[in-house]
Amino acid sequence: MGKLLRNIVIAVVVIVVILFALPFFINVNSFKPKIESELSTALARTATVGNLSLSILTGSVTADDISIADDPAFSKSPFLTAKSIQIGVELLPLIFSKELHVTGIRLDQPSINALSNPKGTWNFQSIGGTAPKSEAAPSGGGGGATSFSVAELKVTDGKLVISKTGSSAKPMTIDKVNIEVKDFSATTQFPFTLSAILLGSAKLNLDGKAGPLAPAGTPVEATLKLSNLDLAAVGAGPSAGLGGLASLDGNLTSDGKVAKVSGTLTLDKLKMSPKGSPAGKQVAVKFATNYDLIKNGGTLSEGDINIGKALAKLTGTYQSQGEATILNMKLDAGGMPVDELEPMLPAFGVVLPSGSSLKGGTLSANLGITGPIDKLVITGPVKLENSKLEGFDLGGKLGALSSFGGKAASSKDTLIQNASLDARVAPEGTKADNIDLNVPSLAAVKGSGTISPAGELDFHMIADLKGGLGGGLTEVATLGGGAKSGGGIPFMIKGTTSNPTFLPDVKGMATSAVKGLGTDVSSAGSATSKLGGLLKKKP
Repeated sequence: MGKLLRNIVIAVVVIVVILFALPFFINVNSFKPKIESELSTALARTATVGNLSLSILTGSVTADDISIADDPAFSKSPFLTAKSIQIGVELLPLIFSKELHVTGIRLDQPSINALSNPKGTWNFQSIGGTAPKSEAAPSGGGGGATSFSVAELKVTDGKLVISKTGSSAKPMTIDKVNIEVKDFSATTQFPFTLSAILLGSAKLNLDGKAGPLAPAGTPVEATLKLSNLDLAAVGAGPSAGLGGLASLDGNLTSDGKVAKVSGTLTLDKLKMSPKGSPAGKQVAVKFATNYDLIKNGGTLSEGDINIGKALAKLTGTYQSQGEATILNMKLDAGGMPVDELEPMLPAFGVVLPSGSSLKGGTLSANLGITGPIDKLVITGPVKLENSKLEGFDLGGKLGALSSFGGKAASSKDTLIQNASLDARVAPEGTKADNIDLNVPSLAAVKGSGTISPAGELDFHMIADLKGGLGGGLTEVATLGGGAKSGGGIPFMIKGTTSNPTFLPDVKGMATSAVKGLGTDVSSAGSATSKLGGLLKKKP
């Protein structure tokens, strides 16, 4: 028994010695041309590897360097570089027949440069095509792309840099890229998983199938998850005012030419204006979009925006043009509850008078959204119904105008039966036309005006006042037949959105009076005199 045990120990020692000695007798560098040929043929790119070493214990060949060339139409710099690559091999064919059968590839800390040209074509789209003879390495007996396969392919701790040729924009960097592929073949579909960190904090996960590799693009089917994406980091610069955190849960399918993405996008602390502040409510967007990888543009066929119980539908197109992304979209929103929308107003830079808030009622809008994403122009009708501006006394503001001579009932709130206008929101400011405001028991107000980017107001309005406040205007209304014309009382709104001031429009009053006098120009002096006397009255 002791002799048997001794023989076993001796055999084990001999085997271990052989295993450690084999690497010195097998020149794995002799396989380097074959490895380079197989990679170059499969990828249709020149692939080079550095010095090779064999580990019998792990059954792998390790290279100290690797480089895969870029598409020469894009760059002369490498498409991929890595400091280390580990290639798993079958030991018995390698030892006894000196045949290389690859079982797995692990690429550590690679750096990948993804480039797109002005036409929207990417440098990786030609991977897997037929390599030009001048680009391919010697075959060394390789069987071509159809014979290349590997049981497992891994990429660990990689970096992906995305940029455009000839662009001055800062490239997007994706870190901590980890990819795992099972049963990889250039000619069949293979399962894969991918995880990465975008823009420092956003987590990206893809899980699905891809392949076969093709010059026109590789088909992909996958589930997509994205969390904590900082919108300010992917916006069109500080001037766009975009901010907040985005998360996405959806599905991705692509035939290599058109990518289809659908799912739900969740937005927290959303900010949509340089003058805005983070919204106090979460926004959920159920969407479906088709993106043309060749034309570098797409169509949003479904964009249901949910803010609590409020629903708006966004549809349209988007297109990359050089450095900019151009939108051409429509927003259809009918009967949205104001109470759900009020927390969103700060995100769009909408400032209500200090100490006030909008409560109750509904808001409807039918808006066009066009232009570069950092210089959007939003136009269309907006209507507010049966709402209340709490903490703002419109009657008191109007009653304070000395020209209105009369007193309005004091109220800490302003009830709004309806308010409509045609809006135009642009980088140079906001313009409101065809304003029609109806405040029960107080006034019907019409007019137009502008709001500067700094929030400065310049509105010219006409009020048809009711009650005691309106009674004090009889003298003005009857000047030159004004009562018959039913003109109303002109006034201006100045100041800022947070602190509006109401002023008499003396010029407007005089003009209305003179017009009311018809051709009797001699009465203009009398009208002006009466207005002057009225303006001296105190409310």
